[in-house]
Amino acid sequence: MIEVYKLMQGIEQNGAVFPKIKGSKTGQDSSRWTGLFRAAERVGFQWLKVQSKDPRLEGMEDLSGTEIPLHYIFRLANHAIHVVVFYERNGNYLWHGQLRLRRHVDRKFVPFRKLQFGHYPGAYEKLELQSVSLDGLTVQIPKEPSRFLEEWSHSRFIECRYREARSFFQLYPDDMSLDAVEFRKKAKALLHLAAVMLNSLGVRFWLSSGTCLGWYRQCNIIPYSKDVDLGILVKDYKPDIVSAFQKAGLPLKHKFGKVEDSLELSFQGEGDVKLDIFFFYEEEDHMWNGGTQAKSGKKFKYLFPKFTLCWTEFVELKVRVPCEPLQYIEANYGQEWKTPVKEWDWKNSPPNVQPNGIWPIDEWEEVIQLY
Repeated sequence: MIEVYKLMQGIEQNGAVFPKIKGSKTGQDSSRWTGLFRAAERVGFQWLKVQSKDPRLEGMEDLSGTEIPLHYIFRLANHAIHVVVFYERNGNYLWHGQLRLRRHVDRKFVPFRKLQFGHYPGAYEKLELQSVSLDGLTVQIPKEPSRFLEEWSHSRFIECRYREARSFFQLYPDDMSLDAVEFRKKAKALLHLAAVMLNSLGVRFWLSSGTCLGWYRQCNIIPYSKDVDLGILVKDYKPDIVSAFQKAGLPLKHKFGKVEDSLELSFQGEGDVKLDIFFFYEEEDHMWNGGTQAKSGKKFKYLFPKFTLCWTEFVELKVRVPCEPLQYIEANYGQEWKTPVKEWDWKNSPPNVQPNGIWPIDEWEEVIQLY
């Protein structure tokens, strides 16, 4: 395939290998891409540009017409070269959009199933590139290819529901009081610190409970929630979590349960903002996390349908959420999750809560620790 080789030379010469663009502005040299297209046509390639609106502008009528390039496909006979455009978001991670081909037009150009990249939007850590020679052609590849390929296998990204969030605030105007603004500021700082600590320990986590609801419903922290909620699979638990958080200036507020059953950790952040970490247990057909009432020793169980994890962006942070967010939120908050509820009883309000027995008194010293 000498023509493919010639096109790859054209891509190299035009600087279009693994492109990365900051923010919502393309910043690309149009002549560079025009030169690439002409080079492709000279050696017999047909090409297709796939673009879409910047998803962060969804619902903003004055900006929602702005389109950004997402994918380029070059085809010759039964061969295709797929160029994926990576964007740098908030200066801390890379994102690419979904490859959406029009069924009766673009899919005649190239069979969608033959393209491995872009079935979903994806998110990646910022990476370093290195130049290597392949059959005499100099190309750039990730400096750690195995890490990049591992990320690719679980890179699926879910965008915040910006349009629905704006509709929500039309019904329920955002609380811009000094207390609300201050709480969100502290909660955001706490979430960012928790992410740094857990990522450094190699512990996967996701937004849970009220923090997940805030992301899904209004793309922001709920100002009256008074805490930050994270979920972790109990199989990912590490004893170093407590000491690492304490060294970072977050003292342990309480520890309920044990690794084998209903483990829950709570750390004190700045002021009255706390971080609650719920550990999830996986059963054959569902998942659950536990709760403990300190004064009585009563145990509670919160049931969730099984879920997988995807990436999203929340308060300028790349963070995981359930890939099935609606089912997750409806399990925890019921069908009326769209309506704000400021009075919430953790033992009775959630529709997925059920009694789970009582801790034996001789275990209380271990399973009910208050600080």
